[in-house]
Amino acid sequence: MIICPACGSSVEGDLRQGCSSCGARAVGPPLARPEHELPSYGRASIAFASGVVLSAGFLVSAIAALVESNGLSLRFWRVRFWSIVAAGETAAWRLKWMALPVTIAVLWSCARIIRSIKADPHKFIGLRAARIGFTNAAVVTILFATLIGITVPARLRQRRYAIEAAIYARGYTLDRAFRQYLELHGTLPEKEDYIKELGKLPDPDGSIAEALRFIDPNGYQATTGPFASTKVKPLVQRGGALRNIATKIIADPPGVSFITYELRLPSEHRFFGGDDDFVMRDGLIMKASEVPSSSVLTRSSAP
Repeated sequence: MIICPACGSSVEGDLRQGCSSCGARAVGPPLARPEHELPSYGRASIAFASGVVLSAGFLVSAIAALVESNGLSLRFWRVRFWSIVAAGETAAWRLKWMALPVTIAVLWSCARIIRSIKADPHKFIGLRAARIGFTNAAVVTILFATLIGITVPARLRQRRYAIEAAIYARGYTLDRAFRQYLELHGTLPEKEDYIKELGKLPDPDGSIAEALRFIDPNGYQATTGPFASTKVKPLVQRGGALRNIATKIIADPPGVSFITYELRLPSEHRFFGGDDDFVMRDGLIMKASEVPSSSVLTRSSAP
């Protein structure tokens, strides 16, 4: 079967007899294949260019990060080794979502190109150039993986510091709310309705409401403290018959003023009741594992 060059239809037999669709005829037999064919350098050039462009992109990104951290002053030309490493880490984290898939694709394509050149060396040349491109892509991939890997612990540590800073900020906001409530009412709120009572305080910026979203409803305990006062005087014993009794009957004084508190704050994993929780005592925040065993709070099992 032959394709007619005039109309593109398929022709069975010899085209010199004429095309059945358009009537075109070949002027002679097909040309013979050339005795010598030049090998192709295209595949090798693609592999070489891919590796070079990948390494050049990472280098440019690292230089840009180095300029951002050191500026274009004379000190830029006397940067130290660790400054260069830090710039590489910054570049790797900036390009990680784009560069890692690209490097994997370049490595795969370069490996296939090298295999095809080895399989047919008379048709394709440029094996050394293809290997250079593959090597550049492999080096960039290793650099990305190494620079990202060595900074993961530090970034996890920074993330933990950020979470703990947010917990401290919410704790100090709640301590301010407790002190404000104490000034207004002369006592701290009771355990049953302390969230509702604190929510009634003036909150123009919404910080108190935001902090109340992250606390354990059962993780609060208010106490009277050593210098607590009462709003109602205790009952006085009356009657002569009771004066000679050795034991004294003391009525429970209602209206006790709570002036100290203890509040359990959520841990960095936002679970309650673990040793990773934070406990705030009258504005002092500490780890739950560091709190003495005499704490009035009990661990809560509710998430």
